[in-house]
Amino acid sequence: MKNNFEKRSALAACTSSMILLSAMFASQTVSAHGYLDVPPSRALLCQKGVNTHCGNAQYEPQSVGETFKGFPAGVGGAPLQGPVDGKIASGGHSSFSALDAQSATRWQLTEIKDRNINFEWQYTAVHPATKHEYFITRNGWNPNESLKRATFESTPFCTIDGGNQKPVSGAKHSCTLPEDKSGQHVILAIWTVGDTDAAFYNVADVNILAEASLPGGWSAVGGIAPSTALLVGDKVKARAFSANGESPQYSVEISIDNVEEGSPNNWAFKLAEKINATHTLVRAGVRDENGNVEPVKGNNRLYAQKESGITRYEVQLDMKEDAAARLSVASQQAEYVLDKGRAKVDFSIISNRKMNVEATLFDQNNKPVGTTSGQVDSGLASLSMDVRSNPGAHTLTLVGTTLDGRTTRQDTQPTNMTGEGAGVEYDFVFPEGVSDYTAGTKVLQPKTDEVFECKPFPESGYCKQYSPTANGFEPGVGAHWHMAWDKL
Repeated sequence: MKNNFEKRSALAACTSSMILLSAMFASQTVSAHGYLDVPPSRALLCQKGVNTHCGNAQYEPQSVGETFKGFPAGVGGAPLQGPVDGKIASGGHSSFSALDAQSATRWQLTEIKDRNINFEWQYTAVHPATKHEYFITRNGWNPNESLKRATFESTPFCTIDGGNQKPVSGAKHSCTLPEDKSGQHVILAIWTVGDTDAAFYNVADVNILAEASLPGGWSAVGGIAPSTALLVGDKVKARAFSANGESPQYSVEISIDNVEEGSPNNWAFKLAEKINATHTLVRAGVRDENGNVEPVKGNNRLYAQKESGITRYEVQLDMKEDAAARLSVASQQAEYVLDKGRAKVDFSIISNRKMNVEATLFDQNNKPVGTTSGQVDSGLASLSMDVRSNPGAHTLTLVGTTLDGRTTRQDTQPTNMTGEGAGVEYDFVFPEGVSDYTAGTKVLQPKTDEVFECKPFPESGYCKQYSPTANGFEPGVGAHWHMAWDKL
């Protein structure tokens, strides 16, 4: 994923006090708000719909990361302050906790092509700033571990004195990224407020493509991010590219020969070692203070000499299907009894892998009348779904995908519904399939337990105008639902 941009270790004993401080801070009334606009913060890309599954961060990026000032240590020798390790992205606020998820592929990366970078903030409720600081992750950081103090360099690479004056939205903070930083990194931007105890902590996920003038004629050309656990028989290939396209002679491939090698950190290390053993004009690893590049079990950088012609590397995973994966319905009732068209369908499933599963019950016309989904561990698991249907033969379909996405398994079992039917038929349970609503579409409104039919053209155009924040035409509920729907 690319979004082009041109322009702890804390002591364990401090954790409980940090949580208490965060709770105390949440009770204060602090009206300052703002967010990192350039490059875009993780939360801002949630609001733009580029990052997904962000929780409440997508609605108010200006509030994300607000907690006590004092990162990375306490002020004046006091205990550690600022966000708790593992909750740096959210600031420790539960409503923004989705931002604390961390993996090599979880968040959109903004490409940085120039080490001379201008940071810009937007302030929705501005307060004086004592300073703005910019930290960056250490070389060799593990992008699949939660963000902690130890993840970042201990000192900021750029500090802007705020003079305790109110900052201006869009003002440029001119900084220079460290020469030894390339590939995937997280930048932690901090706005320290002058007239409260607060600071705003915003993280930005970046892919630094800017060429570094490294000693010895080396240029940064990419990285190896240990992103996914692999199985025996899988392959990983570092594909080399020049200005004219792929350069197969500089591409390197490894196979996963045993379970231990499948660990993300281990295969990243093996690939880096193979590159170094194969080529003299390309090196993979982490540079030390003397300029030596050695592989690590974690995130490795790639460097190339100019005469190689290599400008970038891409890491490609060749993942085989998990042939041993199994999933099936373990038990269900012979029949389920409807009460006024409703029933709770309980059943159990069994798998030998952790999976994301979705179960759907179809009636005899192949219309879905109930569904449930979730993540299950290997072994036996119980599931339940609420169903609205009529008596007759039904089909229970179970689909599961392993967490790495490589393997899907399915099981289908017949079942029977008896008892009292729902009466009026419908096509969808609102708001499912809202983009497909047209004249004559019948939907069940679960909030009122009533069925509504979309009006003929041209009023039918109102039926699909729905979002959680614009629900005026929601059947039976919205202020203008009568313009779009007829109740059956």
